[in-house]
Amino acid sequence: MWRRVLRNPLGLVSALVLVAILLFGVLSALLAPFDPNLTRLELTNAAPFSSDFLLGGDHAGRDIFSRLMVATLGTAQACLVVLVVSATIGLSSGLIAGYFGGRIDDATDAVSSFVMALPGFVLLIALYTVIGPNTLITMAIFGVLIAPTFFRLVRSLVQKVRHELYVDAAKVAGLSDTRIMSRHILPVISGPVIVHASYVLAAGIAIQAGLEFLGLGNPREPSWGGMLQDAFTNIYVNGLAVVWPAVLIGVTTLCLVILGNAARDALQESSSRYAPLKAADIQRLRDRQAPSVATATTVQAVEAPLLSVRDLALGYPDSPDSVVEVVHGVDLVVERGQIHGLVGESGSGKSQIAFAILGILPPEAVVLRGSIQFYGAGLLATPGGMRRVRGRQIAYIPQEPMTNLDPTFTVGQQLSYGLRAVKDVRRRQAREQLVDLLGEVGIKNPRAVYDLYPHQISGGMAQRVLIAGALAGDPELIVADEPTTALDVTVQADVLQLLRDLQRERDLGMLLVTHNFGVVADICDTVSVMNQGRIVESRPTLELFSNPSHDYTQMLLGSTLDGAPSRRVRTESGAGR
Repeated sequence: MWRRVLRNPLGLVSALVLVAILLFGVLSALLAPFDPNLTRLELTNAAPFSSDFLLGGDHAGRDIFSRLMVATLGTAQACLVVLVVSATIGLSSGLIAGYFGGRIDDATDAVSSFVMALPGFVLLIALYTVIGPNTLITMAIFGVLIAPTFFRLVRSLVQKVRHELYVDAAKVAGLSDTRIMSRHILPVISGPVIVHASYVLAAGIAIQAGLEFLGLGNPREPSWGGMLQDAFTNIYVNGLAVVWPAVLIGVTTLCLVILGNAARDALQESSSRYAPLKAADIQRLRDRQAPSVATATTVQAVEAPLLSVRDLALGYPDSPDSVVEVVHGVDLVVERGQIHGLVGESGSGKSQIAFAILGILPPEAVVLRGSIQFYGAGLLATPGGMRRVRGRQIAYIPQEPMTNLDPTFTVGQQLSYGLRAVKDVRRRQAREQLVDLLGEVGIKNPRAVYDLYPHQISGGMAQRVLIAGALAGDPELIVADEPTTALDVTVQADVLQLLRDLQRERDLGMLLVTHNFGVVADICDTVSVMNQGRIVESRPTLELFSNPSHDYTQMLLGSTLDGAPSRRVRTESGAGR
């Protein structure tokens, strides 16, 4: 994350400024030219750069520059106290409440709500009469008051990850709750916590400066707020004295906020393995890899097939000067009225081809060479070409049906939005068409399902809803990316039969991405076998199953258990059965 922050110009500048300000304070004992409380009456309200005092003198004849250095160190210490206290309390309580839940969660949430309801600034002023002018104790109390912000953030993040499979696996492995929280949960949620810490530091500076400005600090110790208050009372005599502490307060707070925003952007960027390249870098990489191959061909072909993928190569940047090619020169043809299976093990590049056809590759992906043509028209040449056919002539059926439906909208709302985006129909007309379509895909009582939310329907029904959504725009080509992976066996058979029937009735072309040879044998007319980013064999389904020619295809077919003899199980007595 920090490498990405420093690659951001704003993040780099803000980090450098903050380091410079911190060094300005830390080195005060060595570099401060004068004692911060030394008084020279002849330099009272002295102008900057006109005497021994670099930034002039204040109303008491003290060196403003030396006092700023010492005050910077005090502010850094006070902000560190705020951060340590608030983070320690908020992190520990948030981890415990989010992980264990139940009564512990209720109790800690109640305490957090009570603390947040307290008027913090007023409470700090009232405590001044008890603790006196002790800045560090005051800021420690402020850290307690803002700890609920850490608590609520950490608690919500932990609640999202505590039921992940890797947490369950750690429990099964016998790890203690403390180890699971510290080694498996805390690193996952650390990013947002770091971002929030920058805002806490900025708040600490503002609160300390505000209290010192009101005169609630130690008059013997320089502080930014105290210097600002002294200069403000003397503003008509020495107006420039206000500028120096005000600039330090403003610049430091601004840099902390900018650094927090840069860290947030870096976290969003780090969800992908690679950073997107600029257009010039992409073109340079293309020219280096295949200078004689056009990136997107738009030549019209006579009696062109429905979909034609020619010499398609995809990659992801490994550095600004290199790219890792993951799909190597793939050729693929899908005819109208044909179901073409694209089969291979996980990680072979099947979904990358499907995403390239649909124009939904990740932003960091690079099309190194090749073309994708729909009826002979290139889809990679311009984004407009893809938008004109996507949802209208080319549709998509994803895997994981429940995660592809928005839980905040009903089934009907989502289908209606998609249909009205590609067709000029009124809302009532869209409803009637979609209800009929839901019935066509085998949903019983489609009018009731139309008004349900995704969590109210089963996985098989959700997959039928997605199929209905894909068919709503009357497409000619459907890209189905493992549409039966998340379904049980009986539902898989129903969905495959449904896809087969719809394809025949509507004379659709279909690219079916799968790793299951049983699905290929059941539904596909032709099949292409993919291995390590390359298509190693492409033939009619019956020919491929009866006489596979490539070693990898033979290995895949040989690894299936369909039709194989039952394995013998040894009993305790040693006899087989």
